[in-house]
Amino acid sequence: MRVFLFVLLWIIQPPKVEVLEKQQYQAMVEMGYTVIDVRTPEEYEEGHIGGAKNINVKSEAFVTEIKKFSKSDTLLVYCRSGRRSLYAAQVMVSFGFQKIYDLDGGFLKWESE
Repeated sequence: MRVFLFVLLWIIQPPKVEVLEKQQYQAMVEMGYTVIDVRTPEEYEEGHIGGAKNINVKSEAFVTEIKKFSKSDTLLVYCRSGRRSLYAAQVMVSFGFQKIYDLDGGFLKWESE
């Protein structure tokens, strides 16, 4: 019965990816939450948010690497413009991660303001 209720609640209110504006995202970065840059290593080397861990969403190792995090961790993801990070976050939700935040506009917006 408990399992049924859990599944029912999960279906009714599935975990969501919250997209944050730069100021909100920056505040969470400053709080020390884990930041994941899902761009290519080349993009990461050209510039990234300080302390971000680079896990390329297009690499075969992506799933292996994200599974190393606790599903209860608060994770901040970003990419260049927001498309790949939203995809990455949705993959993470499918693996049971609950608290995922995406940077609206990606690294381009991070650098522009």
